[in-house]
Amino acid sequence: MARGYGVWLRESVWEIPLRRYLALLLSAALVAGLVFAVRALAHDDRSCAPGVVRPEGSDECVGVATTAYDFGRPQLRDAVKAIDRENKRLKEGSQVTVAVMLPFTSTAPASLSDIQHELQGAYLAQYEANHSSNGEAPAIRLVLANPGATGVHWAQTVDRLERMAKGADRLRAVAGVGLSTDSNKAAVKELTRRGIPVVGSSITADDLANGQDGKDPFPGLARVSPTNTDEARALAAFAKVSAGRALLVYDKPGDPYTRTLQTSFAKLIEGSPYEPQPFTPPADRSQEGTTANTFRQITHLVCDTSPGTDTILFAGRHTQLRQFINALGGRGCQDRRFTLLTGDEGSYLTGEKDLDRSALAHNLSVRYTALAHPDAWAKDSARSGGSAHDTRVLTDLLARSGREPVGPIGPVPLEDGQLIIAYDALRLAVHGIREATPEGRTVPPLADVGLQWPQVKGSLRVNGASGWICLDVHGNPYDKAVPIVELTPEGGSRFVRIAWPEGKPPSKECLPPS
Repeated sequence: MARGYGVWLRESVWEIPLRRYLALLLSAALVAGLVFAVRALAHDDRSCAPGVVRPEGSDECVGVATTAYDFGRPQLRDAVKAIDRENKRLKEGSQVTVAVMLPFTSTAPASLSDIQHELQGAYLAQYEANHSSNGEAPAIRLVLANPGATGVHWAQTVDRLERMAKGADRLRAVAGVGLSTDSNKAAVKELTRRGIPVVGSSITADDLANGQDGKDPFPGLARVSPTNTDEARALAAFAKVSAGRALLVYDKPGDPYTRTLQTSFAKLIEGSPYEPQPFTPPADRSQEGTTANTFRQITHLVCDTSPGTDTILFAGRHTQLRQFINALGGRGCQDRRFTLLTGDEGSYLTGEKDLDRSALAHNLSVRYTALAHPDAWAKDSARSGGSAHDTRVLTDLLARSGREPVGPIGPVPLEDGQLIIAYDALRLAVHGIREATPEGRTVPPLADVGLQWPQVKGSLRVNGASGWICLDVHGNPYDKAVPIVELTPEGGSRFVRIAWPEGKPPSKECLPPS
């Protein structure tokens, strides 16, 4: 009896509860393991490549790519691989870094074409700097900075660039930037506030430039493209625009590019008898929206103007420009001849498949101010401001770009001017970096690079493939060559003539006046 009672007592007091506790512990461990496994399987890996991640709530890969990462854009692959090959050839400790900042995750075909060409131009300037400069130091390493398709992630990208400027990457400049948008304006303002020099390639907005009203809100910013005001002045000098014969069509509310182009055009036709005609595109101006309906209505107003009106000034982005041209092709007054004049966004339409080229055969000419054009110096007789000789280094590089060691970098059409202007922008960045490098050293102080821009003039100018780059004290190009280009009904475009903001080329000294 005592033995049975002891067994009962041991099982009831110790063994049964122990087995229960062990079962509970085992269950808890299994549950914890299952939870861990589910979390591991469900974990959203936000990394895309070294230095590049997908921000919370976004599928875009943004940041700064330091390897052969093409942001999932096959048309960029050859240029990205060429940059990576060149970066890997550099001797450790002999180089500084320059970031090419563009919206690499853009999905708009026209924008991607522009980005591809700008990247090719930047690479060719890197290759030239590292192989054709008689051993000048430092060597140039390129990285790709992506603030997102619309630039919305600019702050994250700027933070990363600042860390690279302060760390072992020795970032010394940011080149490119691309479109004159509010996001890019914010990015440039923050980069320059943090002491990082910026060289804009295709930014043209007046409010994304220093020197307006004597103020420099972007210390350390230099540009190789004229402002919208200078483009409009060159266009007016070329076309002899008069107020009584022109109608203005503009983007409302606009962005930095379209707003300043509208202002510049409005000044040209002060006193016009016609009220400017607005249109409102989507916030993302690469999208179609409903503006085609508005343009159809505006074409009626174009036909309602007096017979002497023959010029339309268009202040808008390329998607809306294409829609407007297509609408003008169906206007009721096709017996009247009109010339549409616009800014450098017209270059996007050289290969635009959705452009109705037949519209250009119905008494309509479309001319725009290009940032650069391959025929400018071959066909223009200007004796200063640029020359065919200045473009020869680039054309020689292009001839070798189909294979190693220079290439391959992919197809290299020059007609839109983007490769040329990006090539010049990086050459200006290299010039500033090397001029700021003290004798006997290979790395310039970051703060000294942006201080070089006011001296880029006279014999210290950069003889760009797009024309001479002579900067004023605010970092803006003085009297920069502006190619006037015309879209053709057959496809592509043709160079018309070089125009000048000052009405004539700069003197051979190329010294901006006070």
